[in-house]
Amino acid sequence: MSLKTNPLLDVRQSMLRRLCYVMAICCGLALLPTGNAFATLPVVTKITPCGIVRGQETVITLAGSRLDDAHQVLCDLPGIEILEVKPIGGNKVEVKLRTDSNLTPGLYPIRLVTKSGIANLRLLGVGQIPVVNEVEPNNDFAAPQKIDLNCTIEGVVTREDIDYFQVALKAGQTLNVEVDGLRLAYSLNNQNILDPYIAILDEGRFEVASSDDSALLQQDGYCTFKAPKDGVYTVMIRDSSFLGSAVGLYRLHIGDYPRPLAVFPAGGQPSSQLKAKLLMADGSEQETTFELPADNTYLHGLATQTASGVSPSPNWVRVNELPVALEQEPNDDRRKAPVVPVPGAYCGMIEKPGDFDCFSFECKKGTRYRVEVFARHSLRSPLDPVINVYNPKAATLVSGDDSGGKIDPAVEFTAAEDGKHTVRIYDHLRGGSRLHQYRIEVTMPQPHVKLTLKQLRRNETERTAVPVGGSMAIVVTAARDRYNGEVNLSLDGLPEGVTATTFPMPPGRPEVPVLLTAAADAKHNASLYSMTAKGDEKSPLVGGRLSQTHNLVLGQNQRAMFTHRTERAAAAVTDAAPFTIEMVQPKTPIVRNGSKSLIVRIKKNEGFDERVTLRTLYNPPGVAINNSRYIDKGKTEAAIPITANGGAGIGTWPLILLATYNSSTGQAQIATNPIMLEVQDSLFSYTFPKSAGELDTEVTVAVPLTINRDLPGAAEAELVGLPAGVTSDAVKQPVPAGAESVSFPLKIAKDARVGLHKTLSIRTRVTVGDEVIMQTNGVGELRIDKPLPPKVEKPKEEKTKPKAAPKPAAPKPLSRLEQLRQMKKQE
Repeated sequence: MSLKTNPLLDVRQSMLRRLCYVMAICCGLALLPTGNAFATLPVVTKITPCGIVRGQETVITLAGSRLDDAHQVLCDLPGIEILEVKPIGGNKVEVKLRTDSNLTPGLYPIRLVTKSGIANLRLLGVGQIPVVNEVEPNNDFAAPQKIDLNCTIEGVVTREDIDYFQVALKAGQTLNVEVDGLRLAYSLNNQNILDPYIAILDEGRFEVASSDDSALLQQDGYCTFKAPKDGVYTVMIRDSSFLGSAVGLYRLHIGDYPRPLAVFPAGGQPSSQLKAKLLMADGSEQETTFELPADNTYLHGLATQTASGVSPSPNWVRVNELPVALEQEPNDDRRKAPVVPVPGAYCGMIEKPGDFDCFSFECKKGTRYRVEVFARHSLRSPLDPVINVYNPKAATLVSGDDSGGKIDPAVEFTAAEDGKHTVRIYDHLRGGSRLHQYRIEVTMPQPHVKLTLKQLRRNETERTAVPVGGSMAIVVTAARDRYNGEVNLSLDGLPEGVTATTFPMPPGRPEVPVLLTAAADAKHNASLYSMTAKGDEKSPLVGGRLSQTHNLVLGQNQRAMFTHRTERAAAAVTDAAPFTIEMVQPKTPIVRNGSKSLIVRIKKNEGFDERVTLRTLYNPPGVAINNSRYIDKGKTEAAIPITANGGAGIGTWPLILLATYNSSTGQAQIATNPIMLEVQDSLFSYTFPKSAGELDTEVTVAVPLTINRDLPGAAEAELVGLPAGVTSDAVKQPVPAGAESVSFPLKIAKDARVGLHKTLSIRTRVTVGDEVIMQTNGVGELRIDKPLPPKVEKPKEEKTKPKAAPKPAAPKPLSRLEQLRQMKKQE
């Protein structure tokens, strides 16, 4: 884009800089972490250089903490060969590597491995043009760092820093600038993040092109400019809010290399040639052909290479078996939409503001269909898609905007009739351009599951450290889609000397533990392994694969700003624990409304006598486990209380505990052996009556019971929860086979608290060999009353004589005037 402005002369920019600075400090203070999430694992905080040139042998330095025993680097993608890993002190590691000369430029995940664990995933840049280091001072427009065209600048933006680089251009020459900034970071606490802003300035210090965020590169940007005349131009980079940090690294690609913003169509079938149209950053279009991989790929990166160079980062396309249909204009009328195959993939672009694209496909009555759009979230298109699906009568069936936390929508419907159904797509804000491309996939969805590993540390993707001669456990979670049966797991590619113990995931359950065990003679090594799921015997075609989403940059409120998805998980053989651990397999089950203690024993190596804390990794449904227990110094055993509620899942469940102990690098963990915990229904059912008694009396509480099945041993019932002042000489009663009730005599003291007490429970124990099955039922009521006061006789009532009526009062004497009046009346 071209803007004839001069922001450096705008006073408002200075005010904005100060405001952003204050706001960022306030937000940083508010979001400071409350604990160290990396207390045990190695951490890589910085890679120098943060990128390499393909086809060359390079030494990079990884800096962080707890790195002194590093010995291996894992690469998720092919094309990078690790030649040497050399620790330098406890905080740095030198890694010599070599890359394939045909490697697609972009960002590649690597993971450093130590003898105590696996570090966080970091992204390493791979490019095609030479790397030049930033040389300070270069923060003055009048004195920039001069560079040659077609190079990658590696530098650091510090607080309120601006870096300038000057390059000479010929008239008509195109300058493309692209930055890797936030995508190189690793920050889970909203600190040390570079959100870059880049611009191209002419000799008059006016911005002729600029970029902050972009659809293609997310919070990193690109800009392009065609020189109208010979001259020198300056490329500027800074933090968008002028903050920056000591580790605000960037890779700034400056050259006339090709920069496609979109590839159309956005995908094809495996092992095919994709004849594509490239929509370039300068507005031009080019045609080329790409070779697609042999396997289905969720997203495949395509690098564009021309005579002027190679694009610094790929464009993303989908690769699967669906036949591809391209939009045919005019197609904005849903009643006249062109017919396309189903299942199929429909590719197009919302070419202008207010545009609609429609596709029709034949549906069969009763068949379920899924319509999913790939645009902004995956293909990095500027399109914010909205879709509508219409039935053969052009009535709306279903609509979708965002879906599943993604900007791209996905909807499903069941056809109520045979005939043409139509999908319509448009931009949410009614925008449009040739870059607003999309891919719609219409399929008949099949039952499947999606696997991932549960995070055992907040916001950290699980990577597993298996001690030599010991075990470590993971929890596999399954997102089920149209399948609720048993899920069976298999792992492939585990480190040498490591074996997996898997358990079937029961029908309807979302998770299950997996135990990884390293042999006693296993050597330190690591690998990336895959995991697949398979349905039960009735559903052999149901399947699924593992994927992990790595949080690389979290912003305010722990919002994910940048993530990376991998198809394999990491495991490593690490230092042996200073003890062996065993959880004793119980001989008896736990019953609903019951409780039990699990026994854990350790055998400490000579010289180790530290506290070992114990906690659960995974709870069977309805079973609670006390996670506050530990084996203290001088002890070798602990009892772990567990309880099962009234709805606990009946069946046999694998149970594993994690033991945490202090090691030379912090706290380390080892898993116990798995036990199979059997959960059964309750042995007894009690019906509590409403009992009552007075102070200083004796009462009997008789509780009807039902024995639900044959008892495996002698049973005894104990009444617990007696109110203060209430005692019993026979609080425990035997429960013989066939018993229909159990009675408890109670004594209520004179000073017992009067009122209704809902505290009575019955704890039933069934002794089987040296173990006890315990069940607790309640709650019963006992009302304590005050005794009624003694009867008091009423006194006899005396008969009284009636009072005589009062004599009438004597008439009042008349006055002389009244007498005369009466005499007058008589006349």
